[in-house]
Amino acid sequence: VLVTVLFTDIVGSTETAAKVGDDAWRRLLDRHDETVRRYLERYRGREVKTTGDGFLAVFDGPARAVRCAQAVAEAVVALGLQVRAGLHTGEVELRGDDVGGVAVHAGARIAALAGPGEVLASRTVRDLTAGSGIVFAPRGTHELKGVPGEWDLYAVS
Repeated sequence: VLVTVLFTDIVGSTETAAKVGDDAWRRLLDRHDETVRRYLERYRGREVKTTGDGFLAVFDGPARAVRCAQAVAEAVVALGLQVRAGLHTGEVELRGDDVGGVAVHAGARIAALAGPGEVLASRTVRDLTAGSGIVFAPRGTHELKGVPGEWDLYAVS
Protein backbone atom coordinates (compact mmCIF):
# COMPACT_ATOMS: atom_id res chain seq x y z
CA VAL A 1 0.00 0.00 0.00
CA LEU A 2 1.06 3.59 -0.57
CA VAL A 3 1.66 5.48 2.70
CA THR A 4 3.74 8.24 4.17
CA VAL A 5 6.13 6.81 6.71
CA LEU A 6 7.09 8.88 9.75
CA PHE A 7 9.97 8.03 12.03
CA THR A 8 10.70 10.03 15.17
CA ASP A 9 13.60 9.71 17.55
CA ILE A 10 14.39 11.51 20.80
CA VAL A 11 17.68 13.37 20.48
CA GLY A 12 20.19 12.50 23.21
CA SER A 13 17.93 9.95 24.88
CA THR A 14 20.74 7.86 26.36
CA GLU A 15 22.44 10.91 27.86
CA THR A 16 19.13 12.21 29.22
CA ALA A 17 18.26 8.85 30.76
CA ALA A 18 21.69 8.66 32.41
CA LYS A 19 21.34 12.20 33.74
CA VAL A 20 17.82 11.93 35.21
CA GLY A 21 17.85 8.25 36.25
CA ASP A 22 15.71 5.32 35.20
CA ASP A 23 12.53 6.21 37.12
CA ALA A 24 12.40 9.84 35.94
CA TRP A 25 13.34 8.74 32.40
CA ARG A 26 10.46 6.25 32.31
CA ARG A 27 8.01 8.98 33.39
CA LEU A 28 9.42 11.40 30.81
CA LEU A 29 9.25 8.74 28.10
CA ASP A 30 5.63 8.02 29.05
CA ARG A 31 4.78 11.73 28.66
CA HIS A 32 6.59 11.80 25.31
CA ASP A 33 4.65 8.74 24.13
CA GLU A 34 1.32 10.27 25.23
CA THR A 35 2.19 13.46 23.34
CA VAL A 36 3.09 11.62 20.14
CA ARG A 37 -0.05 9.46 20.33
CA ARG A 38 -2.24 12.55 20.81
CA TYR A 39 -0.85 14.08 17.61
CA LEU A 40 -1.04 10.80 15.70
CA GLU A 41 -4.74 10.69 16.53
CA ARG A 42 -5.26 14.35 15.62
CA TYR A 43 -3.58 13.94 12.22
CA ARG A 44 -5.06 10.48 11.52
CA GLY A 45 -1.76 8.62 11.66
CA ARG A 46 -1.48 4.99 12.65
CA GLU A 47 1.13 3.97 15.18
CA VAL A 48 2.97 0.96 13.84
CA LYS A 49 5.36 0.58 16.77
CA THR A 50 7.58 2.36 19.21
CA THR A 51 11.31 2.11 18.76
CA GLY A 52 12.35 2.56 22.38
CA ASP A 53 12.78 6.31 22.19
CA GLY A 54 10.79 7.02 19.05
CA PHE A 55 7.91 6.00 16.83
CA LEU A 56 7.18 4.50 13.46
CA ALA A 57 3.81 5.65 12.12
CA VAL A 58 2.07 5.69 8.76
CA PHE A 59 -0.36 8.14 7.18
CA ASP A 60 -2.60 8.00 4.14
CA GLY A 61 -1.74 11.62 3.33
CA PRO A 62 1.71 13.24 3.28
CA ALA A 63 0.60 16.73 4.37
CA ARG A 64 -0.97 15.35 7.56
CA ALA A 65 2.22 13.39 8.23
CA VAL A 66 4.33 16.53 7.86
CA ARG A 67 2.02 18.55 10.10
CA CYS A 68 2.01 15.80 12.70
CA ALA A 69 5.81 15.65 12.71
CA GLN A 70 6.00 19.44 13.11
CA ALA A 71 3.48 19.39 15.96
CA VAL A 72 5.35 16.64 17.79
CA ALA A 73 8.70 18.40 17.36
CA GLU A 74 7.22 21.58 18.83
CA ALA A 75 5.25 19.90 21.64
CA VAL A 76 8.08 17.83 23.13
CA VAL A 77 10.14 20.96 23.75
CA ALA A 78 7.84 21.62 26.73
CA LEU A 79 9.03 18.28 28.13
CA GLY A 80 12.66 19.36 27.79
CA LEU A 81 13.15 17.05 24.81
CA GLN A 82 13.99 17.38 21.14
CA VAL A 83 13.11 14.91 18.43
CA ARG A 84 14.35 14.38 14.93
CA ALA A 85 11.80 13.23 12.35
CA GLY A 86 12.02 11.68 8.91
CA LEU A 87 9.30 11.32 6.28
CA HIS A 88 9.02 9.41 3.02
CA THR A 89 6.07 8.39 0.87
CA GLY A 90 6.24 5.05 -0.86
CA GLU A 91 4.79 1.59 -1.14
CA VAL A 92 5.15 -0.63 1.91
CA GLU A 93 4.52 -4.29 2.53
CA LEU A 94 1.94 -5.02 5.21
CA ARG A 95 3.19 -7.62 7.69
CA GLY A 96 0.27 -8.03 10.10
CA ASP A 97 0.24 -4.76 12.04
CA ASP A 98 3.82 -3.99 10.96
CA VAL A 99 5.12 -2.50 7.71
CA GLY A 100 8.25 -3.26 5.75
CA GLY A 101 10.04 -2.56 2.52
CA VAL A 102 12.41 -0.04 1.02
CA ALA A 103 10.13 2.92 1.79
CA VAL A 104 10.36 2.08 5.50
CA HIS A 105 14.14 1.81 5.34
CA ALA A 106 14.30 5.14 3.49
CA GLY A 107 12.16 6.83 6.14
CA ALA A 108 14.40 5.53 8.91
CA ARG A 109 17.57 6.69 7.14
CA ILE A 110 16.07 10.14 6.49
CA ALA A 111 15.15 10.49 10.17
CA ALA A 112 18.70 9.57 11.16
CA LEU A 113 20.02 12.49 9.08
CA ALA A 114 17.68 15.06 10.67
CA GLY A 115 19.12 17.48 13.18
CA PRO A 116 17.70 18.15 16.65
CA GLY A 117 14.16 19.50 16.32
CA GLU A 118 14.25 19.04 12.55
CA VAL A 119 11.64 17.43 10.29
CA LEU A 120 13.38 16.08 7.20
CA ALA A 121 11.49 14.80 4.16
CA SER A 122 12.21 13.15 0.85
CA ARG A 123 11.61 14.90 -2.46
CA THR A 124 8.58 12.63 -2.89
CA VAL A 125 6.94 14.12 0.21
CA ARG A 126 7.80 17.64 -0.92
CA ASP A 127 6.37 17.05 -4.40
CA LEU A 128 3.18 15.43 -3.11
CA THR A 129 2.44 18.31 -0.74
CA ALA A 130 2.66 21.03 -3.41
CA GLY A 131 -0.13 23.53 -2.82
CA SER A 132 -0.50 22.61 0.87
CA GLY A 133 1.27 25.69 2.17
CA ILE A 134 4.05 23.60 3.68
CA VAL A 135 7.44 25.21 3.07
CA PHE A 136 10.59 23.16 2.52
CA ALA A 137 14.26 24.15 2.47
CA PRO A 138 16.73 22.04 0.47
CA ARG A 139 19.18 19.99 2.54
CA GLY A 140 21.16 18.51 -0.33
CA THR A 141 21.53 15.18 -2.04
CA HIS A 142 22.38 12.20 0.13
CA GLU A 143 23.08 8.52 -0.11
CA LEU A 144 20.95 6.58 2.32
CA LYS A 145 22.78 3.59 3.76
CA GLY A 146 21.51 0.44 2.08
CA VAL A 147 18.93 2.27 -0.04
CA PRO A 148 19.67 2.53 -3.78
CA GLY A 149 20.22 5.86 -5.49
CA GLU A 150 20.74 9.42 -4.39
CA TRP A 151 18.05 11.20 -2.42
CA ASP A 152 17.20 14.91 -2.39
CA LEU A 153 16.18 15.84 1.15
CA TYR A 154 14.26 18.85 2.43
CA ALA A 155 13.77 20.34 5.87
CA VAL A 156 10.29 21.49 6.74
CA SER A 157 10.48 25.17 7.70
